[in-house]
Amino acid sequence: MEFNRSPVVGNRLRLQGVYPETRIGFTRPRNWKVEEAKVLLRYQHSASLLSDKSRLLVRINDTSIGSIPLDQRNSQVGEALFAVPANLIQDYNEITMMAEQQSSETCSNPSDPTLWTEILPDSKLVLNYRPQPMELDFSGYPRPFLDVLSLDANRLSYLRPKTYSRDWLTAAARFQTAAGRQLEYRPLDTQLVKDTSEMQWNDRLIVMGTPSEQPILDSLPSLPFPVKNGQLLDGKGNPVPDEIGVLMMTVLPNKGTPVLVATGNTEGAVRQAVQFLVQTRDQQLSAGQALTVDQVSDVPSPESRNWSGYLPSKDQFQLQDLSLANRELFQDVTVRGSNAPAITIPFRSLPDDRFLRGSTMSLNYSYSPQVNPRTSAVEVKLDGVTIGSKRLDSNQGARQTFKLNLPENLIKPDSTLSVNFVMKPRDIGVCGLETDQQLWGTVYGDTSFKLARDMLVNLPDLKLLKTGFPLTAPQDLSAMAIAMPETPSDLEVETLLALGERLGRLSQADSVKYEVYVGEIPQDVRNAQHIVGIGTRSRFPVAEVFQNQGLSLAQSFTRFWGGSQVHALPDQEGVLKATLSPWNPDRSLLALTAQTETGLQEVQALLRQDSLFSQLRGDTVLVSRNQPDPSPYDASGYDLEFLQESAPQRIQRSSSFSQVILFLQDYWFFLLAGLLLLTLLLYSLSQVFLNRVADSGDVS
Repeated sequence: MEFNRSPVVGNRLRLQGVYPETRIGFTRPRNWKVEEAKVLLRYQHSASLLSDKSRLLVRINDTSIGSIPLDQRNSQVGEALFAVPANLIQDYNEITMMAEQQSSETCSNPSDPTLWTEILPDSKLVLNYRPQPMELDFSGYPRPFLDVLSLDANRLSYLRPKTYSRDWLTAAARFQTAAGRQLEYRPLDTQLVKDTSEMQWNDRLIVMGTPSEQPILDSLPSLPFPVKNGQLLDGKGNPVPDEIGVLMMTVLPNKGTPVLVATGNTEGAVRQAVQFLVQTRDQQLSAGQALTVDQVSDVPSPESRNWSGYLPSKDQFQLQDLSLANRELFQDVTVRGSNAPAITIPFRSLPDDRFLRGSTMSLNYSYSPQVNPRTSAVEVKLDGVTIGSKRLDSNQGARQTFKLNLPENLIKPDSTLSVNFVMKPRDIGVCGLETDQQLWGTVYGDTSFKLARDMLVNLPDLKLLKTGFPLTAPQDLSAMAIAMPETPSDLEVETLLALGERLGRLSQADSVKYEVYVGEIPQDVRNAQHIVGIGTRSRFPVAEVFQNQGLSLAQSFTRFWGGSQVHALPDQEGVLKATLSPWNPDRSLLALTAQTETGLQEVQALLRQDSLFSQLRGDTVLVSRNQPDPSPYDASGYDLEFLQESAPQRIQRSSSFSQVILFLQDYWFFLLAGLLLLTLLLYSLSQVFLNRVADSGDVS
């Protein structure tokens, strides 16, 4: 595993200062028994370092595995190999690299820019392992089909049924959404296969459908519920009741590939079996190699503004109410040293939040009494922009509070709040690790926030789709529906699975509730829900998306845009287009389409690759590749063109008073003009009145 696989590495890991350290995490797949491990470090360092006083120490899970002197001449690249005891490797691991860097015989300045060492990105961890047998038991689900500890991409292969029914499409899409949620940011490779000969190494086979839809059920070995004459039989040889779904685990003969079977004697039973797997609280009932699902409870939908990992919907809350990247709540955090790292907290607003003036933060903190009050400070940043700072000058060691304003225009759905302690020692003439580490700063979880905000959003806007909004409100996706052509092709189904995976990565809930429709969508669904259409232009199930403003695709490779018409031959671009629903102005209509199936592959790449999806903006995106086989990790292999034709419309859910306040904030210049006109009008009326009074006096 090369270090550059970690997103924190980039081009290098830099150690700056006198006693810096950096860390990289890695996992051990569950079926690996590690027999030997080594760490190969490639590094270079400043030529100013004193070789007899500068060293690099490497630890695995807080256990030292060796150290080396930093004695390379002229910043040449060095290599060092460290043996790792196999018993140190656990499920979750951390490599720590700590340096002591000195450029002076007496006392090195921690701020000296020449105190640096860089760990190069081609450094690597080498593991010699033996695969272990995997137990087929639903008590460990989603293992062995999904492994959050895997160092390689998880691979799911769906066995294609004879025909794509609405129930099969809904079940498969929901299963893919649940897989995206479980893996979070980890990669997932998905494919449709027609038979098991297309399976690759490390694939996991998913077989969904009735025995008539999936003839392979007749030949799979060791199934607890056998199939005979197209019927699933119970232990007594009787057909399984139509309302009962069946879940089973087995392996392919001669390959050892794990197989997950979700079946039943009716399509409704198959769908019920899959729904049991996507509801996280129901999985606690799982055990054994086979399950019969008699019924599945209906999990209530969460509130539309209850999003895990985002700011709470209430206006007053504390730091300990916020979730970190590992989905754990924030707790008191202490950092140490003159080069202490910043304390970062995800501070992501809900997509339909609009902040007003008056939002405040009361930071509760403390720091060590050894800091120099003249040169030490605490600094608060929002997305790298400093919004407040205060000198560490009094009551050293005691809790303090720093109240500051939160700029309303800086809080966004991807914002990060950071607190940085700039700490300098009181006695600068004393050097050593003990002196550096006695400097500490703590941020407390009872740090409080008071937000002034309203619910307002402008649609259509694909930039909001980066958070899943509005499809993911509520988070169980019950407010959306997906439309497919009457007879979907394999590429259209793969696009459906790519969308399901992306929505899973963008949402967190105990269930998945959206429906997939084939052909015509019922009118009540059109009126009440967000609609996502998938298909090539000639088979697109929601024609209304091309009747609004913006880019429109027509037959014979025709394009319309802003009154112009062209024929593009061949047209292999993928199109992602958002409009407001023609049936309900509070709902959205999203199209995933192209003139050809090649274009649908580009839409899939847009949905699956974070580097492309994170660029969304406007109301229409055209995506195409500029090289034959672009890397899935490099966005430069694709061209994205963003269009904005239709004017976004304001969707506001707030009180009348709040609407008036927002109107005055947005159009304050109209208020000034109105006051001026009113003043002139009153002045004119007063002059007329005074003139009449004067005229009446003359007559008398």
